[in-house]
Amino acid sequence: MEKPQKTQEEQQSSPQMAAPDGGWGWVVVGSLFVSSALVFGLIRSLGVFFVEFVQYFGESAQAVSWITSIGLAMQQLMSPVSAAASNVYGARPVVMMGGFLSGLGFILASQATSLLHLYLTMGLISGLGWALIFTPTVASVMQYFTLRRSLAMGLGFTGVGLASFAFSPLFQYLVEAYAWRGALLVLGGLSFNMIACGALIRPLGKPKVVVKAENSTKLNKCSSLFSRICEGFELALLSHRGFLTYSVAITLFNAGYFIPYVHLVAHSRHIGFNEYQAAFVISVTGVADIVGRVASGWFSDLGRMRMQHMLVVWTGLLGLSLMLIPVAVVYSGLLVVSVVYGFCAGAMTPLAFAVVPEIVGMERMLGALGLLQLIESIGGLLGAPLSGWLKDYTGMYTLSFIAAGSFLVLGMLVTMTLPYFWSCTAPPPPSPPMKKSQDESIEDGLLKQTLSSNSVPEILCPLDDIPYSDKE
Repeated sequence: MEKPQKTQEEQQSSPQMAAPDGGWGWVVVGSLFVSSALVFGLIRSLGVFFVEFVQYFGESAQAVSWITSIGLAMQQLMSPVSAAASNVYGARPVVMMGGFLSGLGFILASQATSLLHLYLTMGLISGLGWALIFTPTVASVMQYFTLRRSLAMGLGFTGVGLASFAFSPLFQYLVEAYAWRGALLVLGGLSFNMIACGALIRPLGKPKVVVKAENSTKLNKCSSLFSRICEGFELALLSHRGFLTYSVAITLFNAGYFIPYVHLVAHSRHIGFNEYQAAFVISVTGVADIVGRVASGWFSDLGRMRMQHMLVVWTGLLGLSLMLIPVAVVYSGLLVVSVVYGFCAGAMTPLAFAVVPEIVGMERMLGALGLLQLIESIGGLLGAPLSGWLKDYTGMYTLSFIAAGSFLVLGMLVTMTLPYFWSCTAPPPPSPPMKKSQDESIEDGLLKQTLSSNSVPEILCPLDDIPYSDKE
């Protein structure tokens, strides 16, 4: 009875099961599509509520900006917890719990009587739900795809652009028809759909920590607990030079990336356009975002340019387009700049996640995504309030958009200091830390085979003369 069971485990550890590049993987991509729409597409469109909250509660732009910033910071701050929970329990139950919390936060927010209530509901509760959803879903898509990973990520993230196109005028209509409280109730109902998205995630094998625990028979309980914590959170990455460098870059990206989605509607109304014209600006940005994500993923999978180089190009163009938003005072000009901004924002997003396995290796990708979003939460927490403070201080949004673009340009410069960045060919896959054979699990072998099958031949990657070696 044991021999057939072992054969079945060996089949599960095959490269095809690790990265089938299709099949049920496209269903997981569909789950990412809906989840990204109901997380970041919704966050992008919350600017419609920004004006309503300022008028209803009589608070400053800076104070209201903290609602989105707290939610975004929670989504990123708690990502290591979602990654660790997924390593222990699997992605499916974690994502389903996140869908429940995200909907619950909006339903409770509809009964808010002060900004503090919105901080606790839309910020903390919904933000925690977003954290439990996003990282495990992204990691699941990466595990299902190797050769077409960038395209799969781009298609999955098109939900953000489509939601940006549809949600802004929809939310404006809901606010006018049901007031902001009724609109938040509808958002809560929409968010509950992410419970079904989590149910669609089919794991390729047992959770990482569980498999390692089953195969570690010589460790005592204390060391086993410590080992599970380290494995779940991937704490060794905090001494990884490439990971730390990229974390700083992503933090700077995050400080400027979401500012237009918080203040672009308010800026459009501030310079004289009506509420529907202002909402349409976000919609146009969303359409361009969709095209940018698909085009970026398709071109990246052609292999003609390294993903890190493409990321730098799109980030630089995104920063420049943000700085041009205050210059566009005519509606047609604002639409043109918004199209450029949306395309570049969409193009950089799948690359920002797709380069993570190239930096840390597929074996530690899930933990890296969690830690990465924990660190970048600093930028998400401070970016929008800083933008709101600049508006309150100057009376206009000009400096707010210039600051947002500056953050992205600085992040671009930091990205250019990554190890092997100036090489024209991709580096060899990062090797994981050496472990004893008794601690190796079936999933270790599965991931190593995936890495070896996805690596670039040495004749295409002559990096022996590069003096840098990333010691961990």
